[in-house]
Amino acid sequence: MKLAFALFKYFPYGGLQRDCIKIAQECVARGHQVDIFALEASGEVPEPLSFKCLEVRARVNYKRYEEFAKLLQQRVRNEGYDAVVGFNKMPGLDFYYAADPCFATKVEDRPWFYALFPRTKSFLRAEEEVFSRHSSTHALLISPAEMDNFSRIYHTPSERMHLLPPGIQRDRIAPPDYAERRMRKRSELGLVEGENMLLMVGSGFKTKGVDRSLHAMAALPKHVRQNTHLFVVGQDNPRTFLKQARKLGVSKQVAFLGGRDDIPDLLFAADILLHPAYRENTGTVLLESVAAQLPVLCTAACGYAFHIKNAQCGHVLSTPFVQNEMNIALKSMLNSPEIYKWRDSAAQYVKESDLFSMPERVVDVIGRHAQEP
Repeated sequence: MKLAFALFKYFPYGGLQRDCIKIAQECVARGHQVDIFALEASGEVPEPLSFKCLEVRARVNYKRYEEFAKLLQQRVRNEGYDAVVGFNKMPGLDFYYAADPCFATKVEDRPWFYALFPRTKSFLRAEEEVFSRHSSTHALLISPAEMDNFSRIYHTPSERMHLLPPGIQRDRIAPPDYAERRMRKRSELGLVEGENMLLMVGSGFKTKGVDRSLHAMAALPKHVRQNTHLFVVGQDNPRTFLKQARKLGVSKQVAFLGGRDDIPDLLFAADILLHPAYRENTGTVLLESVAAQLPVLCTAACGYAFHIKNAQCGHVLSTPFVQNEMNIALKSMLNSPEIYKWRDSAAQYVKESDLFSMPERVVDVIGRHAQEP
């Protein structure tokens, strides 16, 4: 089959973007042709994949998204594609990979006038094009909670809703030389014996809760705080959070590393993953941490938080979020004798659970439904 993949923005370190590439690679491995259309693209993609950027001019982003969708539909018709797989909500999709949460539920939580904004109306129209009972788009869902939200609001027929397993990379599994790689990376980061390494991974620092992590760092007892370092990995502007770290007196203990390709070794090197997200459809890094036997402190707002509970590999903060609860939990986890039990539980969970087959299952669904009338 000749498949068109579509997303608004590509950069190498976004979770949605990495999933797009993994699914495209699986399609190519099965003999399909894949062309990736984007509004903006930066960074390289593995061969034989490549981008086709569609030039769109508009004064505001939501208008650019609308024009991109129109241009994409023209290209698909003119160039004879068998199916369109979208990674953002837009008209004209045969399949939608639902990495983003239900926008309509966000509107429900906002003041009434939020629904009147042109941007809001545009996003709601795009979401309805995908999930309406009258649409033909198949939704590829990665969060059980979001599947329930879309079903409740749009009454999407169940035969068009496909719940997928996670799709983390197997290089996140703690390897036989875990101890050596851990010590090597800690040494590269300038850590000495007895120091604690906290890790955050994910672009979009505000949504991921970097501010909450900084407050929790600042609340640690002085002798613990001085021996604890937070490393933040992701493609975003850290300026606001650097200013906050200085104000809280923890700037010497915080480093922003930018986008990185050495995520496995960083997971092996760390002592705790922090992911106090405000909103998170899934949170793939939570499962990557479980595979790496790294204890996790996260919010219940993360779609994959239930895996942390099931794996018994850390602590899930209650909803609504209370900063002091996180402060106490972080202090407790840094001093907990449970760390080896958490790691053993995580290793067992990885053996017993399907955490890896998402790309294969997506291509299975595309193969079953791509040429339906």
